[in-house]
Order: sequence, then C-alpha cells, then structure tokens
Amino acid sequence: MERLDKKAVWLFFFQTSFFFTVIAFVTFFISLEVLSRWFSDIFSFAGSVWVALIGAFLFSYVWSFLFYKFYKYELGGEVFKKEYGVISKKYVSIPYGRIQNIDIHRSLMMRILGLSMLKIQTAGGSGAIGSEATLPGLSSKRAEEIREVLIRRMKDSSSSQGL
Repeated sequence: MERLDKKAVWLFFFQTSFFFTVIAFVTFFISLEVLSRWFSDIFSFAGSVWVALIGAFLFSYVWSFLFYKFYKYELGGEVFKKEYGVISKKYVSIPYGRIQNIDIHRSLMMRILGLSMLKIQTAGGSGAIGSEATLPGLSSKRAEEIREVLIRRMKDSSSSQGL
C-alpha cells in the first residue's frame, strides 16, 4: 500500500493544532483553580499558559505523525482501497464501477505545502454531504496521476459491464 506525501504531516498538524490548543486551554482554565491551590509557589500563570501551549503543539504533532503513518491507500485490480485511523481503524473499498466523479482540491495551506486532496464520489454515496473517499495529502503531481488512473479504470469497468 502507498502512503501520502511526507508533507502531509504538516497539513495534519496545522489542521489539528487549533483543536488540541483549544482543548488544552479549556482543560487548563478548568484546572487552574486546583493547580493554583497546590502549586501556587511553583507555577506562575504565564508559565502555565506556555506549558499548556507547548504541550498542545507537541501532542498535535505526535497525533499528526501517527495519523500520517497509518493512512494508506492502494489502487488495486478491481477496487480502490484506503485504510486510516490512529485509535480505531477504518477500511474503505470502492469498486471502480461505482466511481462517478473525481475532484482535486487545493486549499491555501495545501498550495503552500505543494499538496492536493483527491475526492472520490460514488454512485449511491454521500452525495451533497461529501465524498465517499478522500486522499488529503498527495503531491499535486501524484494527485493528477491517481485521478487519471481512476478515470481510466472507471471507464474500463463501465465498458466491461456493458454500460
């Protein structure tokens, strides 16, 4: 199975760092009263804020690296396969005959990193809600290559079914 581009770690980091920073601050302010009673002489308020920020960023980077490490995909003979997840794993298999549309998206952060997101929409899939499968951290060149391969296999599959 193939992996995403190595720069995808930074894409995941930027996407998750805000989330984990908010969690760190909420936890910090909830526990501030308890910490101030126990450690009032050891920790200053500003020092505690920096500890929370650094902890959130470190945790965010580790989480992003693990998410990248466990995100894999494969263009198999009959189906597109994808597996991902850190704590719980998800496995997606999409027969080429069900693929209806393949889009490439590049947000500002992705363009800065030179990355693209490939979105695969299927017949009977989630439609307006989103794509059935996405590959979020591909190099722009690799996204174009995969798109072309998927379009070719999608057409081959539909012609072999007599459509």
